[in-house]
Amino acid sequence: MTAAAPALNRGGQTRLSLRHRMAERGIDRMLWLLLPGVAFMVVLFVYPFLYGLQLSFHPKKGGAFANYHTFFSDSYLRDTIWITLKLGIPAAVVNVFASVPIAYTMRRWRRGKRTLTALLVVPITLGTVLTAEGLLNYAGPAGWLNKALRSVHVISTPLPLLHNYWGVFLSLVITGFPFAFLLTSAYLSGIDPLLERAASTMGAGPWQRFRHVTLPLLAPGLAITFCLSFVLAFSVFPSANLVGDPSRRTHVIAIAAYHAALEQYDYPLGSAIAMVMAAVMLLVVGAVLLWRNMLYKGASGGKG
Repeated sequence: MTAAAPALNRGGQTRLSLRHRMAERGIDRMLWLLLPGVAFMVVLFVYPFLYGLQLSFHPKKGGAFANYHTFFSDSYLRDTIWITLKLGIPAAVVNVFASVPIAYTMRRWRRGKRTLTALLVVPITLGTVLTAEGLLNYAGPAGWLNKALRSVHVISTPLPLLHNYWGVFLSLVITGFPFAFLLTSAYLSGIDPLLERAASTMGAGPWQRFRHVTLPLLAPGLAITFCLSFVLAFSVFPSANLVGDPSRRTHVIAIAAYHAALEQYDYPLGSAIAMVMAAVMLLVVGAVLLWRNMLYKGASGGKG
């Protein structure tokens, strides 16, 4: 049997069904699959953000911008931006740069690759709290590292690795490196190895092949990896409390928002600090993505 013909209206003209008219505009049934994801984003991200934004303009005292004036006029609160940036940006840079040579080397391996990959991503399963506890036992004044160095007479006093900037930095590197490594490996798998082989036949050495072939193709992916690593590091909270100095050197912006909302019970001020935190993250991510748009945009010859 043939498909039913389109219905005719009184003027004898063909009247298409609603499904056909929507298909002509690029709307089909597959778009219904987006609804769960859109609902998830609205309920868990869009609505909380909009609620927090409007709450930040309803301070306990003063005008609509009183909470923001309180934040930027108080140096103890204002400096949390710089403290968090000093932690987030270097940690993201180290994670990205450390992941490139490891992922690039493992790309050529055949045996033991899965085992080593599993070992490298183990910190994901531990979480920030267990990682901080491990650092307390390993790098603390009475930890294994200081005991080992003192036993071989390398140091006479314990290294101050915890309850300062370096304790939080180490925690961010340990927990953030697996994400950077997995993303970098995924981007590298999308670059066709034949491109490097072609460069090799033209006399390019290993460093030249990486510098002039692989790295330009990988750079846009590294920009995205940096953005995700930075967002993960910029929102640091447990590590800053457990292995940092939360009242001074690691008084990050997340701690300031927590203190305002859940210790002072000033939810509008806590929301304002959270909005400032989001704005700073968007500025950094936007700058990186703007730089990314100036990079190579052609095909990589593989899956990417």
